[in-house]
Amino acid sequence: MAYSLGIDAGGTYTDSILLRNSDGKVVDSNKALTTYPDLLEGITNSIDGLDQEKLKLVTIVSVSTTLATNTILEKTGYPVGLVLVGDYEIPADSEIENCIMVQGGHNSYGDEAAALDISTVESFVLRLKGKVSAFAVSSYFSVRNPEHELRIKALIQELTGLPVVCGHELAQSLGAYERGVTAYLNAQLLPVAEGFLKTVVGEIERRGLESRIAMLRCDGSVVSMHEAMKKPIESVFSGPAASLLGSSYLSGHETCAVIDVGGTSTDVSLIHKGLPYLSETGAIVGGWQTKVRALRMETSAMGGDSHIWVQGSRTNIGPRRVIPLCRAAVIYPSFMNTLKKRWIPDRLKMNEHIQATKFFVRTKQKAVDLSREEEELLALIRNEPLSLKDVYWDRNILPSKKVMDSLIQKRLVQVIGFTPTDALHVLGEYAEWNSEASEIGATLLANFTGTSRQEFCINVKQLFARNMARDLLSFLMEGVDRNEIEKMLEGKFFSRFKVDIPVVLLGGPVRAYVDNLKNLVDAEIIVPEYSDVGNAVGALVGKGTKRVEITVRTTYSESKYDLRTKGVFVYTPVGRRHFVIRSEALEFAEEFGRKLVLDYMAESGLSPDQVTITVEKKDIKVHTGDIPLETRFIFEGTSNSDVYEKAVSEHK
Repeated sequence: MAYSLGIDAGGTYTDSILLRNSDGKVVDSNKALTTYPDLLEGITNSIDGLDQEKLKLVTIVSVSTTLATNTILEKTGYPVGLVLVGDYEIPADSEIENCIMVQGGHNSYGDEAAALDISTVESFVLRLKGKVSAFAVSSYFSVRNPEHELRIKALIQELTGLPVVCGHELAQSLGAYERGVTAYLNAQLLPVAEGFLKTVVGEIERRGLESRIAMLRCDGSVVSMHEAMKKPIESVFSGPAASLLGSSYLSGHETCAVIDVGGTSTDVSLIHKGLPYLSETGAIVGGWQTKVRALRMETSAMGGDSHIWVQGSRTNIGPRRVIPLCRAAVIYPSFMNTLKKRWIPDRLKMNEHIQATKFFVRTKQKAVDLSREEEELLALIRNEPLSLKDVYWDRNILPSKKVMDSLIQKRLVQVIGFTPTDALHVLGEYAEWNSEASEIGATLLANFTGTSRQEFCINVKQLFARNMARDLLSFLMEGVDRNEIEKMLEGKFFSRFKVDIPVVLLGGPVRAYVDNLKNLVDAEIIVPEYSDVGNAVGALVGKGTKRVEITVRTTYSESKYDLRTKGVFVYTPVGRRHFVIRSEALEFAEEFGRKLVLDYMAESGLSPDQVTITVEKKDIKVHTGDIPLETRFIFEGTSNSDVYEKAVSEHK
């Protein structure tokens, strides 16, 4: 009897499941707290709770994670230097730091538009050496000719030895700035991905399992660990992709909407007739438009562990994830005494950090390259939780929000606060940890809003459910103004929204929100068995795929008196090739596209007879009957049904 192991590492829990290969039945599952920032203990504890005899018979391990998504949402990515080559229009509200724009780039034919200013790049790189963890490079029309990106990559590696991510390596679609953003975010995530994947591989090897290890990608497909390490941006929505596939699998519905409530975020997506809805423009996460092929999804920085804080009479959720008070009381022996001091901050000075229920504690992360202000503040924070009053007990001023944000971003400080999970503890709808800590926190915050403790928690629960409904409806009614949806949900009308497809809920205590959600939306709401580990199920039911795009383009003389062709260019993910005869260019494109797909699938242990390749060919013409100006090939290789596991066994 053979089994498959699915692992999903979320912001709060790391889930593991065992699935029997013969009939696809879930035979065992376990949840363990995600350990932050070192994930090893959480992964180990999660796998330890499974049937160890069945575990020895595992032939494949597939993982998914929300860690990349959470890193972007919480703005805790590692520092990166970005080189933009060409003339870009950068949005005024861009939050990219350490960015430079230099002369260079190519035109739409792949010819050099301007000489590359390599000396300016060198100065920029040397200035940032030692201050960043990686570099990203995006050159104008690099999808037509990546020469400038590759020259800069070679220079950076020679000068620094640091990883370099190029735009053309991640996306073949046009949009130079968006490719730059994609490369930038990918570079930010490289240390996160490397740490996670090495931890998984190390744990599987330590247990003596010879299973093949794969990772779910954000379009619902499965990739090798090697590919996942190179392109962590493609795992940005692997958690949501897993929830979508897992929800469909567990509920038995090939068409359904899915609301996945995690510790850090809530994600809404849709599967229709067994196929995930994909974004036409690329994934958007944390306000960033990327060129990553991913699910079309509505995501918000609101989860079970989102920080609940008050300002004036207003109650706010997120965007940052914190350790719930109830859980902190279990982790830290002295925390209840600290909480019972009941520090009451000045109402006029309250913000996200200055809260009666917010506490700060050191992590085990090593501090490097800190400013003087950061060093001074970090020295005041201990290994046991402290309120800001305890941190600054002998000073007349409170720390700068910017400095505290920086320490949190660098993972040097962990935050504790009141959360929706605490509200459910107070209401008696969840009892995982210390309810007394939650009750103290609810009392402190209720005093600021002029409500009772019970009423405050009911309001938090209702606010959370309303945000779930808003995200669901905003996703399903694309193009409808979110503010108008919000008005309908907040108002008291003799009508409400109706959803015509089942809505499946995934996540820990999601059953607590079913009635609230039904009061807001008329829909069939399903919480399937194993809903609390649905993502781990989804990590296993994706298929191994590879998508390659190749463009064949005919170019003509720019003189109106000479209409002869200059030649035919084939643009591939690894560069361009020139041909004189169009038929030879088309033949090369088709053969090379298939080769790229098969080479990639071979890395995952699949032989050519175990891969099905579909080819989409689209001609672009000016007039009917003309020779196409451009022919676009899309090659998609998919592992044949039930052969991925076989290939894994044979590859060992």
